Amino acid sequence: MISIFLVIGLLNVITILLCLYRAVVGPGVFNRMAAVNVVGTKTVVLLVIMGYIFERPLFFDIPLLYAMLNFIGTLVFAKYLERGELCF
Repeated sequence: MISIFLVIGLLNVITILLCLYRAVVGPGVFNRMAAVNVVGTKTVVLLVIMGYIFERPLFFDIPLLYAMLNFIGTLVFAKYLERGELCF
């Protein structure tokens, strides 16, 4: 059962690397922003898989905080792209 999660984690890391390539080479700012958001989401999934493999309940709390920070960061960056300033 653990080997299945290891394979899923490895495939997740490969897709994270593909998204990082899109974030660096992406044709536009919006594609790069979407790629960085996908990397953040896949990192949350990877941390949950690692928590299950190593049987550490702390690895389930950290991804929750990371997902919230990823969401807030995406909103702030989108607002900056829309208005050109970070004034709330």
